[in-house]
Amino acid sequence: MDRRVGRTGFDGRGGVDRRRPGWREIVGDVPLAVVLLAVGLLGTGPATARQGVTADGSAYAPVVVAALALVLRRRWPFATLAVTVLAAGAYLVLGHPYGPILLSLLVAVYSVAAHRALRPAAVGAAAALVLLTVHVFVGSGSPGLLGLMPAVAWVVVPFAVGTTVRLSREAGARARAEEARRLADGERLRVAQEVHDVVGHGLAAIHMQAEIALHLLEKRPEQAHTALAAISRTSKEALDELRVTLAVVRRGDGTAERAPAPGLAQVPALRDRLAGAGLPVTVRVDGEPTALPVAVDLAAYRVVQESLTNVLRHAGPATAAVRIRYAATEVEVEVTDTGRGVAATGSAPTGSGLAGMRERVTALGGTFDAGPAAGGGFRVHARLPVEERS
Repeated sequence: MDRRVGRTGFDGRGGVDRRRPGWREIVGDVPLAVVLLAVGLLGTGPATARQGVTADGSAYAPVVVAALALVLRRRWPFATLAVTVLAAGAYLVLGHPYGPILLSLLVAVYSVAAHRALRPAAVGAAAALVLLTVHVFVGSGSPGLLGLMPAVAWVVVPFAVGTTVRLSREAGARARAEEARRLADGERLRVAQEVHDVVGHGLAAIHMQAEIALHLLEKRPEQAHTALAAISRTSKEALDELRVTLAVVRRGDGTAERAPAPGLAQVPALRDRLAGAGLPVTVRVDGEPTALPVAVDLAAYRVVQESLTNVLRHAGPATAAVRIRYAATEVEVEVTDTGRGVAATGSAPTGSGLAGMRERVTALGGTFDAGPAAGGGFRVHARLPVEERS
């Protein structure tokens, strides 16, 4: 949202941005003031002549003052309105008929309504209306009550238009702020999901390897070295992947990602890593592997990774099988295990493993299901369309 000095509109907190415009906006109002000044000087004479009145200095002086006051209409709208309505009121009280000077009044009323909050703007417009209608009751050539309705129209109509413009501007700014907030929340959620997947998988593998190392330390200390080396390797890989994931947060400062996003091509490495943590995993690939859209490749990999992490955490002694099927229009991944069935449903009721996988898949237009496998254990299945979504 544009928060530069000189912009007027929704301020992000439900009100109107009251900061004064800069010189650029003031200079931008000079042409309008010059045009209205020219219209007033050229049109006042003919307008008064049609009413049988001769325009003299008392007619042209208020016209000049009212037009020139509009140069500051956005910086000091209330002061501009006061000067303009006083000039127009004096013009009418002196007996001059309605003329181009009222165009300046119209712009001043509009500016107050468009650039200030409703209540003070309404008070200012009401005061302007009272001053403008003084000529109806006093002064030479008073039109009487017949002059009341035109005077009211010259204030009420621009006030209504200005208020409508201001409300529309605030609604647009509010919509942009909400959209920016929604996008920021979505990005934070995406990064949080990535961190959850990376850290959760890494910690689960490290925990399992540490349990193995502790078990072997007393009975076969020479074999504990293998488990400790696996812990070191797994933690390094998890940290490297976490750095890549968090690089998206720093993308604005020019920091490049250190490695490509994970994909199905890394499933064999994931299998080897989990084998070192005590979970035998078999991988089967059907169809010819093809290059996938980055988002689809990453989502499919995360489904496999999170499913295997859940097996490691919850299934107990088990084996797991991963099946990847490439087709012309979709890629399919399936993870099954021989563990404790419903006990391997991923997370506790407050966890986000299955929910996170489902959100990833459905966001890309795919389908996801998870539940007990037919022969025991647990099954996670996802289909993802290959075409990039517009």
